[in-house]
Amino acid sequence: MKEGKLFVFSAPSGSGKTTIVRHLLEQERLNLEFSISCTSREPRGGEEHGKDYYFISLKDFKQHIKNGDFLEWEEVYRDNFYGTLKTEVERIWAKGKNVIFDIDVAGGLRIKKKFPDHTLAVFVKPPSVDELKRRLKKRQTESDERINMRIAKASVELATAPQFDVIIKNHDLQTALAEAEELVENFIKNGHSSEEE
Repeated sequence: MKEGKLFVFSAPSGSGKTTIVRHLLEQERLNLEFSISCTSREPRGGEEHGKDYYFISLKDFKQHIKNGDFLEWEEVYRDNFYGTLKTEVERIWAKGKNVIFDIDVAGGLRIKKKFPDHTLAVFVKPPSVDELKRRLKKRQTESDERINMRIAKASVELATAPQFDVIIKNHDLQTALAEAEELVENFIKNGHSSEEE
């Protein structure tokens, strides 16, 4: 099986990484396919099994951990697990495509460590923590307590940014989208980000 490239996009919740990943998936020339993560949490409004996530029971998730089926996994909140199955990457590579991840910071860095030569790890940085809070409130999908948990987590995640290959500052979405496209394209062509030259 030919191994393709892996593109990890990580960021605190509300940074705009999902918007960037969706945009990149629409660019056919990049030959990307989304890596669907597993989660033990319940689906949220309109999320579909096999499209947004593989929703599996906590018991099944723990069994996969025991079996060593995950490339990376994490208990993000208590009994709230997320992870990437090895078979998911193999499935996408078997189609001759490159894999793109919309994944949390710890998971992103683990993938980079496992496939250092195949992976471009991109950190999407929000303009500020205040702006992050504003975006999360605007979504109106979570309680204030949950938002405050995310903000606390964001401060920790922002500190990991230097461990990524590249940081995209998402002050202006159009600029961030163009920058992400260029980074992915260069890495597919040259095997490294242009910032390493």
